[in-house]
Amino acid sequence: MKPSYQPESCSTAPQPEPCSTAHQGNVTQPSHKKPRNASLIPSATTTENRGEAEQGEAEQQAAPRKLAAGAFSPRQLWSSLPEALRKLHPRHQLANPVLLVVWVGSALTTVLAVVDPNPFSISVAAWLWFTVLFANLAESVAEGRGRAQAESLRRTKTEAVARRLVDGVEEQVPGTALRVGDRVVVEAGEVIPGDGDVVEGIATVDESAITGESAPVIRESGGDRSAVTAGTTVLSDRIVVQVTAKPGETFVDRMIALVEGAQRQKTPNEIALTILLSTLTIIFLLAVVALQPMAGYSGSLLSVITLTALLVCLIPTTIGALLSAIGIAGMDRLVQRNVLAKSGRAVEAAGDVDTLLLDKTGTITFGNRRCTELLPVGGVTPRELAEVARLSSLADPTPEGTSVVAFCAEQFGLPAQAQGAELRAEEVAFTAQTRMSGIDIDGREIRKGATSAVRAWAGGVPDEVVELTDGIAAQGGTPLVVAERSGGSTRVVGVLRLSDVVKPGMAERFAELRAMGIRTVMVTGDNELTAKAIAAEAGVDDYLAEAKPEDKMALIKAEQEGGRLVAMTGDGTNDAPALAQADVGVAMNTGTAAAKEAGNMVDLDSDPTKLIEIVEIGKQLLITRGALTTFSIANDLAKYFAILPAMFVAIYPQLDALNIMRLATPTSAILSAVIFNALVIVALIPLALRGVRYRPTTASALLRRNLLVYGLGGIVTPFLGIWLIDLLIRFIPGIG
Repeated sequence: MKPSYQPESCSTAPQPEPCSTAHQGNVTQPSHKKPRNASLIPSATTTENRGEAEQGEAEQQAAPRKLAAGAFSPRQLWSSLPEALRKLHPRHQLANPVLLVVWVGSALTTVLAVVDPNPFSISVAAWLWFTVLFANLAESVAEGRGRAQAESLRRTKTEAVARRLVDGVEEQVPGTALRVGDRVVVEAGEVIPGDGDVVEGIATVDESAITGESAPVIRESGGDRSAVTAGTTVLSDRIVVQVTAKPGETFVDRMIALVEGAQRQKTPNEIALTILLSTLTIIFLLAVVALQPMAGYSGSLLSVITLTALLVCLIPTTIGALLSAIGIAGMDRLVQRNVLAKSGRAVEAAGDVDTLLLDKTGTITFGNRRCTELLPVGGVTPRELAEVARLSSLADPTPEGTSVVAFCAEQFGLPAQAQGAELRAEEVAFTAQTRMSGIDIDGREIRKGATSAVRAWAGGVPDEVVELTDGIAAQGGTPLVVAERSGGSTRVVGVLRLSDVVKPGMAERFAELRAMGIRTVMVTGDNELTAKAIAAEAGVDDYLAEAKPEDKMALIKAEQEGGRLVAMTGDGTNDAPALAQADVGVAMNTGTAAAKEAGNMVDLDSDPTKLIEIVEIGKQLLITRGALTTFSIANDLAKYFAILPAMFVAIYPQLDALNIMRLATPTSAILSAVIFNALVIVALIPLALRGVRYRPTTASALLRRNLLVYGLGGIVTPFLGIWLIDLLIRFIPGIG
């Protein structure tokens, strides 16, 4: 059977009696025919237009919107400067031990420069403050982009008036007066006043203010499409919503807080890296302190300003300055793709994921069954069957019905739209009682539907049809029988095969994941035979057939007990335990409130395929941090060997052989290193925000690339940069 967390629909598992043309949304409608001369275009009401709206949702999921990845621009530096200046307060530096040392050094050199002003002391003090300022600027730019997104979300919040139900009687109250458990009535044209679940009715809802997508979506009571969000607008019909969030704690409120970074805490990896950087800072501090006795032994003491400047140049200020910005930018890249991460820990976990659990329907396959084959019977030609099948589906607005028309148009060149007399035909809508749909045109009655329904309507079906339908069902497809009645005689003309089609490019994506060392598992309610066939076609590593929610939970626990990190998607209340158990649980925005609360990410586009992108973004975050850490440490070691020979050449003339850059004087060498140390932070801000370009490959290959590009680059860059700066400042009086 199909997993219960999927939206209610006809199962794609083998069925002896398929549930028809998949007008699932209309099963509660009474049987009716449209009058003659009525248009075949469904009316604008929610129930009539449901199939079309669902098709729009499916197309939206198949091709999710991607926003620009937040490209860096120099203008962002200027606009973030005031916030960076405010962060010069020492209280802000307490969270970053490396920058705290730089701040103390800046304050100390400033005092000494005031006591004994000279070009060297003033220049060093100024550039040390610039180092702190540029570090704050990196964080402020990253946070500024989040604030811009938060501001756009704030504009979606409206002071809606709620029509609260009390003992069946409506009363108007401010939206801020609503409490959890209250029920409110919302009709077409009204704004939903609070987060909640639809408990009565069905409606189309405009969620563009939240998701950015203009296509309306279906929200209905029961199932996994019941959750609604405050600030969205009902476009048609009437629903009753039970409030699930307090004022100020709605989904939009939480989004605003998260994208602003107000609730951001350091991740375990960031804490571990901070400890490493603090340890290196202490080591370099001891090394610098040890230089003074050595210099004193030679009868030439070093100034406190020189020692302070040397310390700042040697400690890992580059990665210390960019660490926070890298984490914020990682969450920002998810927001740019309409994914809300509730914590940086979730983004990091996505980068370390070992196993991906992917639902078959909607993730690996399109989810909407499509016509893939016409099987004529009784001497009917394929073209004759195509003509009748097309007519039977012209008035069918569901993805399945439109796929039949599209298939006939593509394979047989038939018109894709109703023409001439077809526009005046009577539409026969699907009902739960008849389990058939079709049209009546020019004295012909054309129907398609379940085998048993057509058998009853036609007075029987040939054995050939039974064999075909049983074979299709056994292979996991959905068979629909097509028949027509004309002049008092009825005949079955053929069978349509509807299949859940694997999305193009999935095999390549899974091959990339395999190269990254990630194991993929397809989870489906289909039987073993069908699951195995689709898994082989898609290229996944493993599959779980006939899966129930508890089976998914058991699989997650088994993977985690083996030391692997697991990521999954879900949208139903029965998915909530598994979403909470998974290391990365991505809840769909169209899902229930329980699912969104349990997951540590929410996809506003409700596209399960995006889980693969989320993993790639997580890996990009880890790679960016690793690459810049490698660069920073290599950079510090290179600066050590670049400036020390020039600093001590007067004390130890033998060191002149190591002064390969021929730096002019000890003071110019120190000041050049301080200036370079500050400027390299600004130069790396765009890379920290954009992220190191990620290519799917093995961990060992990534390590080699980081060492080659960023390790070697971190060694070479200081020599070149300090040398160029020294050439410029050696002519300044008191420096050169």
